[in-house]
Amino acid sequence: GELNQYKVIGRSMPTDKNRTPKLYQMKIFAPDTCTAKSRFWYFVSQLIKMKKTRGEILCCEQVYEKKPVKIKNIGVWLRYVSRSGNHNMYREYRDLTAAGAVTQCYRDMGARHRARSSTIQIM
Repeated sequence: GELNQYKVIGRSMPTDKNRTPKLYQMKIFAPDTCTAKSRFWYFVSQLIKMKKTRGEILCCEQVYEKKPVKIKNIGVWLRYVSRSGNHNMYREYRDLTAAGAVTQCYRDMGARHRARSSTIQIM
């Protein structure tokens, strides 16, 4: 389906040692808020030592395009797993919104490179 852009802010739970933990903010492209939160925990656990059980999400809100009537060229850095290994890639798409361009990117990668959506990571 159509992807939306979400801004997700999370942190690890406050403890006696660390009263104000560092906040982590990410732009996530997902079909709904539930999937956006799940993707946030997936990426955060890869970056730092933090899991969903020891963390909390402070904010998960959808980001809307400032000018959704103006056509833009949007560049997408991505990483995907193919049959032969991992590949980094930069692709440009022409669309009204960033979410539309990323949706186009997922479809294009599936068609041209047979990459499944679970193996694609937008950077």
